[in-house]
Amino acid sequence: MTAVTVSYHDLQQGVPQQTLADAFGPDSLGIIIINDLPPEFVRLRQRVLRSASALAHLPQDELAKLEVEKSTWLVGWSCGKEMLAPGKPDTHKGSWYVNTAFHHDPSQEAPNLGPEFDDKYPTYTTANVWPHPGLPGMASFEPDLKALVNIIIDTAELVARNCDRYCQQELTDYPQGYLERVVRESSCSKARLLHYFPMEANANPDDWCTEHLDHSCLTGLTSAMFIDENDNDAELAKCPDPDAGLYIRDRHGNPVKVSIPPHSLAFQTGSTLQEVSHGQFQAVYHKVRGAAVPGVARNTLAVFCQPNLNEPVNSKENFAEYASRVIDGFH
Repeated sequence: MTAVTVSYHDLQQGVPQQTLADAFGPDSLGIIIINDLPPEFVRLRQRVLRSASALAHLPQDELAKLEVEKSTWLVGWSCGKEMLAPGKPDTHKGSWYVNTAFHHDPSQEAPNLGPEFDDKYPTYTTANVWPHPGLPGMASFEPDLKALVNIIIDTAELVARNCDRYCQQELTDYPQGYLERVVRESSCSKARLLHYFPMEANANPDDWCTEHLDHSCLTGLTSAMFIDENDNDAELAKCPDPDAGLYIRDRHGNPVKVSIPPHSLAFQTGSTLQEVSHGQFQAVYHKVRGAAVPGVARNTLAVFCQPNLNEPVNSKENFAEYASRVIDGFH
């Protein structure tokens, strides 16, 4: 089984219902790949993913200045703060978290939801921090990352519009236009730039990223960039370990390796959409298997499109309450 691929133009015109069923239906992988993206995407992906290596190798004292504990380390730099397993901190990757409120208003670095949410949910309401542009490799980091995130969210809105058409035909009591509205209106989506450090000898290959669900509605993923840190951070045309990379479970629970082409984006669904659809639209379990080749690092960007904090997601919780419960389990 392979992932369904459509073009950006197809999204704009409307993807056929059968194609949507092949991508998201009961016998699918639950993921869709988009090609023929706006031309600036290729340049921005290259620059941003290269910068992930530069960021991760800044001096530790500089990285410490970019940690934001009050956000539960979900703004700015985070390494070793999340748990890979109970009692086992995840030191195998470094993450750069960004609020995406700037997608609506370039002057905003955090959602503006009022004191009711600002005081209670700093994970989502703490303003972004950025490395000084004078640091090595950081000269255009902020504008490049923001521009790339904007393209991904714009594309996610088109994916969401097509997903809504599928859901409205196939699911019971699905809120009309729900996913497109969430992607378009929310100021609480998050981006995560990831640098997976080279695997240590005899490490568990699942230590890069164990199997999990995103708690988004829809997650946009760039293809990964593999870097040889034993060769002056040379970019590799492909990962030298054919077993490394992204694995997802199809709708029947079978693990399948998914390769995203370098000039494409992939979108998969998260647990918030599963909640809203009362379990009818299943979230995608996925993991990243490490490269069993010395010195090989992996960089990628994920954008988690999710509701505003006050948006109900089930009969008992709004998104703020639901997300807080999920996040508490990771730290």
